[in-house]
Amino acid sequence: MTEKLRMLLVATPSFREMVFSAASIARLEALGDLAVLDDPTDPGALMAGLPGSDVLITSWGATPLTAEVLDHADRLRLIAHSASSVKHFVTDEVLRRGVRITQAGQAMARPVAEVSLAFTLNMLHRIHRYDHALHRGATWQESIDAPAQHGVTGSRIGVVGASRTGVEYIAMIVALGAEVVVHDPYLSDERAAELGVRRVDLDDLLRTSRVVALHAPTLPETREMIGARELALMSAGTAVVNTARSWLVDSDALLAELRTGRIDAALDVFDDEPLPTDSPLRGLPNVLLTPHRAAGTVECYLEMGDIVAAEIERHAAGSALQYELTETALTRMA
Repeated sequence: MTEKLRMLLVATPSFREMVFSAASIARLEALGDLAVLDDPTDPGALMAGLPGSDVLITSWGATPLTAEVLDHADRLRLIAHSASSVKHFVTDEVLRRGVRITQAGQAMARPVAEVSLAFTLNMLHRIHRYDHALHRGATWQESIDAPAQHGVTGSRIGVVGASRTGVEYIAMIVALGAEVVVHDPYLSDERAAELGVRRVDLDDLLRTSRVVALHAPTLPETREMIGARELALMSAGTAVVNTARSWLVDSDALLAELRTGRIDAALDVFDDEPLPTDSPLRGLPNVLLTPHRAAGTVECYLEMGDIVAAEIERHAAGSALQYELTETALTRMA
């Protein structure tokens, strides 16, 4: 008989209610003993709860797993993160001690890609411009005065980053009939062919794409990869879509370009969050804004809990994990 696991779930009550359904909790409890801590930011409580735990289930705001914290983890073999990036709390010490890591970020890929697609369609059809004009009281004819509309079919869409979210977005936009080009140094020609896209360099992508959708990770080399020079390469009437990270764009340069009205943008992510109420972005008619909610679907959150339960079941059975993070994968993680 398989030895029962001791699991420690560290998440606020509101997070647990949002992510872990009764069914996913039942799956965990079937594997062994499940203890719960309510404050993921309290290192003292974590250190007190770790002794004897085989699996640590983390959430938003997780305490950094330093050597001091891990010294209390006498049996820890697996960290299962019930969200996406683990960069803010997984340290080199975790890898040095041979603790395996998995996470539930795959659940976010589809909803974020859906929002990126919605943004793309908005940009092509100028819905944001018409909406802003009508809300501010413009006349019917004034409201119609916008750059030309375009359909997906016949439009070239540029994707920066064939990440898991980027791949989901690519599948949807290709299915709708767009010509898709991708810039990603890790994308092979063979994989590009499988996705139905063509690899290009960044400058070519920016010069020739009607919409540029950003899906790259936050790495040193992607910091402000879209700056004033890059934005100037984009043709008048084109658009930037960013549901990834503001890290990828020089925000000052983007604002300056948007103020000219030459290009449009749809943004879900910002340098300062919450976005200040006096942000000049709020008043621009060529900009569509959402408050970092691209992954905020009910289904996404519940799937994160299901993924965690499934990964711990695989661990208990001695099977390969589906979403294990290797050291290489961690270096490329957003």
